[in-house]
Amino acid sequence: MAQVRNKQVILSNYVTGFPKESDFNVVESTISLELPEGSNNVLIKNLYLSCDPYMRGAMTKPEGSERKGSPTYVPASPIAGYGVAKVIESGHSNYKKGDLVWGFTTWEEYSLVPAAQLVTKIENSDVPLSYYTGILGMPGMTAYAGFFELSSPKEGETVFVSAASGAVGQLVGQFAKLTGCYVVGSAGTKEKVDLLKNKFGYDEAFNYKEEPDLDAALKRYFPQGIDIYFENVGGKTLDAVLSNLKVHARIPVCGMISQYNLTEQEGVKNLSKLIYNRVRLQGFIVTDYYHLYPKYLEFLLPKIKEGKVVYVEDIAEGIENGPAALVGIFSGRNVGKQVVAVAHE
Repeated sequence: MAQVRNKQVILSNYVTGFPKESDFNVVESTISLELPEGSNNVLIKNLYLSCDPYMRGAMTKPEGSERKGSPTYVPASPIAGYGVAKVIESGHSNYKKGDLVWGFTTWEEYSLVPAAQLVTKIENSDVPLSYYTGILGMPGMTAYAGFFELSSPKEGETVFVSAASGAVGQLVGQFAKLTGCYVVGSAGTKEKVDLLKNKFGYDEAFNYKEEPDLDAALKRYFPQGIDIYFENVGGKTLDAVLSNLKVHARIPVCGMISQYNLTEQEGVKNLSKLIYNRVRLQGFIVTDYYHLYPKYLEFLLPKIKEGKVVYVEDIAEGIENGPAALVGIFSGRNVGKQVVAVAHE
């Protein structure tokens, strides 16, 4: 059997607090490029790997029962996440050699995965392949499901998005504008605020690090209150938002990145505001909405081609730069969707 070199990113040990590059090792192993007889798995060559906030939870030692709907990494083994890949050999009828796919893979140059971990074949080649880690992949579906399915937006409503320049937030703002909403986003640098206003079409944007009183800032941007808050951050941001909601406001809870690296999560004091304003606050997992993926492509692909929806990526070249890229998303080092380019077709 043909054996080839296979670089891997492995977790050194479970992580406490903010992850560091030293929590990972890049090692070299080998893999056979031939499938065992009778295997129904798929051997893939990874092209692009996605860096996503949910991966932080998988780095923590499980306590009691494992988190439902979320992976858990094993020390001394390759980490896993979404990626774009090319099929090298396939034992499953849905995939054949040469197919391009996106789905759940391991952080290595080549992976042997169950076919069930692959979401779909990539049929459209008019856009960059890396887009299937972001705008046309899991983050895109997250923005689409969270905004349209959970928020039920209406023209003229007011929308606030935290972590607004990230992989999901940059799309939520554009979807809100396409719906005819007034949308404001928060981000952590001047560069990101400029992106929100000048590239993604946000009506207003602000640097939350420069706002000593977030409640006052929200009252300035939303004097009549907020109809939809797309929640990516949690903590103090969520607390301030709860005091600035309209009656029948909706909060799709996508993520809470400000809390992932804390040993003790911050409390939220204003939850009583949910009662009198009849607010719907709902968490969601994107995999529950993958059945809408064909509908999403039908909605989005024409808008990408017409320039009505744009996307910004931050691409790190080489799997050896994967740990730095992944760690960087938790301190806001990336601008746009963070991707690791492992190989080019």
